[in-house]
Amino acid sequence: MTLPIDQYADLLAKKSKNLTALLAPFSAPELEIFASETCHFRLRAEFRIWHDDFDLYHIMFDPKTKQRYRVDQFPIASTLINRMMTVLLAEIKGNELLTRKLFQVDYLSTLSGRIAVSMLYHKKLTEEWIAQAKLLKQRLEGYGFEVALIGRATKQKIALDCDYVEEVLTIDGKDYIYRQVENSFTQPNGKMNIKMLEWARSCTQGSEGDLLELYCGNGNFSIALAENFRKVLATEISKSSVESAQYNIAQNGIENLQIIRMSAEEFTQAINGVREFYRLREVDLNAYQCHTIFVDPPRAGLDQATLDMVQGYERILYISCNPHTLVENLHQLCQTHRIVRCALFDQFPYTDHIESGVWLIKK
Repeated sequence: MTLPIDQYADLLAKKSKNLTALLAPFSAPELEIFASETCHFRLRAEFRIWHDDFDLYHIMFDPKTKQRYRVDQFPIASTLINRMMTVLLAEIKGNELLTRKLFQVDYLSTLSGRIAVSMLYHKKLTEEWIAQAKLLKQRLEGYGFEVALIGRATKQKIALDCDYVEEVLTIDGKDYIYRQVENSFTQPNGKMNIKMLEWARSCTQGSEGDLLELYCGNGNFSIALAENFRKVLATEISKSSVESAQYNIAQNGIENLQIIRMSAEEFTQAINGVREFYRLREVDLNAYQCHTIFVDPPRAGLDQATLDMVQGYERILYISCNPHTLVENLHQLCQTHRIVRCALFDQFPYTDHIESGVWLIKK
């Protein structure tokens, strides 16, 4: 597999032109553009495993033709993933317990040199499998890998030691620790994530009052933004992400950030007095003076009730993974707010995918 590296500048320019055109009806300022590295930028990768007699190898499927193709090296993925891809298959080849019914391997790597490998099976994992997996982990560590090894099957998850990696991101010269659990959402382009966090911090520098964040995940943004605010209240529905966020808050010594486990839609109902939630019994919402709200919604964008609520805040920081639903939301938000900064973050080079950010202030 080869990458069209010589075309990267033109491809990024095309994305910038498209996003600029989409934001033009809202009198947006000049777009800030953050380019990615041109190879080895992706920290996550998932591959199906193809068995061919006594051989096995990684495969992917062409999205257009649906035809499978062999993948021995993957230049989009981190160098750490590429190293592990080669070593892992060499180490398990010929081992019946580790290869039989193995259909997928997921890799989660970090900028800090740690990697999680999840092996997915169409069979029940036994004590014999665990014994062989422990030996495999020892061999991988012998190659210098700092690895978390996980086996998964239907209604089974077996983690040898742990099911996460710890990432260290240097943001504006300061190191932040983030626990990232396998099979949970993390930003795939680590260095682009740093640029997003630094941009968000620069937008909110000198903010008054408190911050409300919806869809906070493992605390990726809220932890980095906390020092810009008196207090931060953040919501997240995923249990594993909330647990990671609580760990990350403690590890980074953040004392002004509280996470509550609920969806953005539920929080909207709570803040509007539509419903009472037992989960909020120890949270005094009146103690927060949130003048700023941060949202990083899924591709569908903000639902109508949440959009109405967001519109009531003086400042809105909106990170979007879908420029078209962003534009739909901006038609309402820009009735009351104006865009003072906007950015393109090239999380996914060589694709049409556009990650963007807008910073809005009430008119």
